[in-house]
Amino acid sequence: MTTTSQTTTQVGNYFVSNYPPFSQWKPEFVHEALAVLDQPARTEEPFGLYLHIPFCRKRCKFCYFKVYTDKNASEIEVYLEALIKEAEYFARTRAFQDRELRFAYFGGGTPSYISERQLHHLVNGLNKHVSWDRAEEVTFECEPGTLRRSKLEVLKEIGVTRLSLGAEHFDDELLAANGRAHLSAEIYDVYEKARSVDFPQINLDLIAGMVGETEEKWRNAVKKSLELQPDSVTIYQMELPYNTIISQEILKDGKDSPIADWPTKQRWLNYAFDEYQAAGYEIASAYTLATKKKPCRFIYTDALWHGGDMIGLGVSSFSHFSGVHFQNVHSFEEYVSLIDKDELPLLRALTLTPKQKLIREIVLQLKTGSLDLKYFQTKFGVDVWAEFKSVFEPLKQDGFAEKDDSFIRLTRKGLLQVDHFLSEFFEPELKAVRYV
Repeated sequence: MTTTSQTTTQVGNYFVSNYPPFSQWKPEFVHEALAVLDQPARTEEPFGLYLHIPFCRKRCKFCYFKVYTDKNASEIEVYLEALIKEAEYFARTRAFQDRELRFAYFGGGTPSYISERQLHHLVNGLNKHVSWDRAEEVTFECEPGTLRRSKLEVLKEIGVTRLSLGAEHFDDELLAANGRAHLSAEIYDVYEKARSVDFPQINLDLIAGMVGETEEKWRNAVKKSLELQPDSVTIYQMELPYNTIISQEILKDGKDSPIADWPTKQRWLNYAFDEYQAAGYEIASAYTLATKKKPCRFIYTDALWHGGDMIGLGVSSFSHFSGVHFQNVHSFEEYVSLIDKDELPLLRALTLTPKQKLIREIVLQLKTGSLDLKYFQTKFGVDVWAEFKSVFEPLKQDGFAEKDDSFIRLTRKGLLQVDHFLSEFFEPELKAVRYV
């Protein structure tokens, strides 16, 4: 059983966000994505939109997303116009007809980097082709230093229901050492303003184990985040994908990893779970806790993790639609050029087999801490415990999972390191391939 047998945080991907691995998505399968868009609409499936806003004030040293820190206002406006045109293209397809968005998600990069005027232009343009007026959830990611009250009011006006603040930590030295553009004072200032604007849900992001993290600093970060009483908190354990600044420095200079080992990060995450639970929060997934004082939903992940459809707009964005994965091109210039030619800017794709659809939902739903046996029997006609007994039995023996007549549940021990053993469910030929 592969759990945390390798304790040091080495360069490479650890977080499992999809299946099959991205490395298996190929350019030669792009035609399959185009074909599925010409099929009748699956109106019974949940449907959402992801918009990638890839601009930032500066690149964090641990960031592995497609971001730009050198684009001027005119270039940003060219990109936003391309997003609108891409939405228009999809709106013309057969598969999009009569589909209503259940969720929309503005991610990045830093969506809050764009100006209020640019935000209005983007939303007005998108609304001509796709609307989230009736969506149950609209999430907008923010970097504290890019917000002021007037921009928060614009976000509320366009229908944002879930504001996600990338605080990451409250120690200024640690924030600076990891390349964050903001300092702690900006977190407090923006949080107070966001509360006064009255968003239905405010989420705080934290990262356990950034460069310079200590036991004392982490406990203090948890304490300060709790004092704000966010509606939900998302806590990631620091990893080192290949394309981060930290990873490149390690590979270039042969340095040791400056990141805490996995057992330490798991202990820190466990501490945060305990503190938040003691304050009246409940665990929603391996990364999230939510207050019990009011309803907090996570429709974006819930829909995706149960096989729903999502279209990703923007450079390097990912989509999952009607059982087909596809991703846009990585280059800003190529993306804009293809959109100008009225072509979908697709880079690679992959159609999932029935077995891969099953595995995908198992590994993603395990992140919530449980699998509903009846759900899988009804949807896939499979007893998942029997089908994957060779994986579940060792997990049970090692204290990572439990089973009753209705559910397979991860223990706290299992939840804290779920991403370390999810690859055990992969098809044999895909267990050893590079993830991205």
